[in-house]
Amino acid sequence: MTLNVTNCPKCGRLMQKGIRTVCPNCHQEIEKQYETCLKYLRENRKCTLGELSEATGVSMSQITKFIREGRISIAEHINMSYQCEVCGSSIRESHLCETCRNRLVKDVNGMRQDELRRAQQQANKSIGYFKNQDNK
Repeated sequence: MTLNVTNCPKCGRLMQKGIRTVCPNCHQEIEKQYETCLKYLRENRKCTLGELSEATGVSMSQITKFIREGRISIAEHINMSYQCEVCGSSIRESHLCETCRNRLVKDVNGMRQDELRRAQQQANKSIGYFKNQDNK
């Protein structure tokens, strides 16, 4: 019989696997931070991410996580933005800025073309091999 337990990545306490990503105590603390952020945002619609973090004591990374999870909407908060995960430029949606997203699409398309080219070359080599075998 195996125990389905692990250590909480936030505090290191023993916790049950599969229910949440953090232990109950850390989950409760995160929920308190979320409520604190919401309360501040209701009263300060023009604040920035830095101001929200400073005023609430909640880390910018945790606030960004709330935004990316869809728990905090910045649509009505005109001064609120967070950083692109690749280059760090300010964005208001998604994980990547437009430049990084375009670069990623270009790189993926380039890899697909390289893969198709290699497959075509391999097919051509095989055809050439069989033609040479027929001539013998």
